This record gives sequence, C-alpha cells and structure tokens, in this order.
Amino acid sequence: MGILSRFNDIIKANINALLDKAEDPGKMIDQYMRELVENLAEVRKETAGVLAEETRTKRMLDENNEEIEKYTELAKRALKAGNEDDARVFLSKKQQLDANTANLQELYNIAHGNADKMRQMHDKLVNDIETLKARQATIHAKVSVAKTQQKINELSGGSEKADSAMDAFSRMEAKADSMLDRANAMAELQSQPVDEAAALEEKYASGLGDSAVEDELAKMKQELGL
Repeated sequence: MGILSRFNDIIKANINALLDKAEDPGKMIDQYMRELVENLAEVRKETAGVLAEETRTKRMLDENNEEIEKYTELAKRALKAGNEDDARVFLSKKQQLDANTANLQELYNIAHGNADKMRQMHDKLVNDIETLKARQATIHAKVSVAKTQQKINELSGGSEKADSAMDAFSRMEAKADSMLDRANAMAELQSQPVDEAAALEEKYASGLGDSAVEDELAKMKQELGL
C-alpha cells in the first residue's frame, strides 16, 4: 500500500542529517516539527479512510454470513414443510454466498491489516512528536546557552585587548617619565653656578646700611640731650 510506505519514510526521516546542515539548530528543529505536525494531520486523514475501508469490508462479510444463515434456516424450514424444491432454491442461494465468503474474508483481512498498520503508524508519530517537543525545548536551551557563551568569549577577547592596552600605556608612561627625568637633569646641568662672593657682598652691604642708621640715631639723641 503506497500510503503506508510513504508515511513510513516520514517517520524514519533522519533529523540529524538536517541539523548538520543547519546554521541555527533551533530554527531547523522548529521547521522539522512544523513538517511533522502537518504530516500527522495527513496521516490522520488517511488513517480515517483506511479504518472506514476496514469497517465497510467487515460489514460486507457480516452481511454475507447473515445471508448464509438466513438461507440455511429457510432451507431447513422448507424441508420440514416437505418442500424439497424450495429447499434446493435456498441451498443454491446459500452456495453462491458461500463462494463469495472467501473473497470477502480476504478483502477484510487485507483491510484489517492495513488499518492496524495505520493505527500503529499514527500512534508512533504522535508519540514521536511528543518526545521531540521535549527535545525541541532542550535544543533551544542549548542554542541559547551556546550563543551566550559565544558573546562571553567575544567579550573576553575585548578584555584581553584592554589588558594589552594597559601594558602599552604602562610602557609609554615609563618612557615619558624617563624623558622627563632626562630633561630635568639637562636643565639642572645647564643652570648658572652660584657666585658666593656676590652673595656675601650683598649681605655686608646690607649690614653697612644698618650701621649708618645707628650713627644718625645716636647723633640725634645727643642733640636732644637724651
């Protein structure tokens, strides 16, 4: 039966092969789940048709068996009534129905087998979808954690760059300090030496001025009689 083979392939689809090709496993698993749900709707529709076929063939077989029992009972009544010709007619009809029983039984067996397969396929697909839904949530969680880890790795790389910049700044600062020290040293070497004699001359010149003041003060006191 073509429908059985086709949906059996659906159930056996290799999801790993699809995920290997996907850049974002989360998006791929969502797409796969949507396809499975769509397939489940189609499986249900086909399953309903197969089950209806099983019911129809079972009804035909039951009706045929009921007809056989009916004509068998009528033949018995005809014989009891002493009407052998009528009994022959009923038995002839019964034999026709008997001949059809084998065909109807075969049709029902096939329909019943197909119905069982579709039921199993439908139930398995439903269970698989429920199982995959739980795994779907796990996959999304893993993808989210992986993306967060990638961001952390990128930020860690930026931190390493900052550390490298700090080292570079420290080297440049040390170089600037060295340059400043050299400049200060050069300025000190280039400054004029102190003239000690000139410094002493200023000191004593200041002292002479004080002596003149004292002399004038003593003279003024003498004039005033103090």
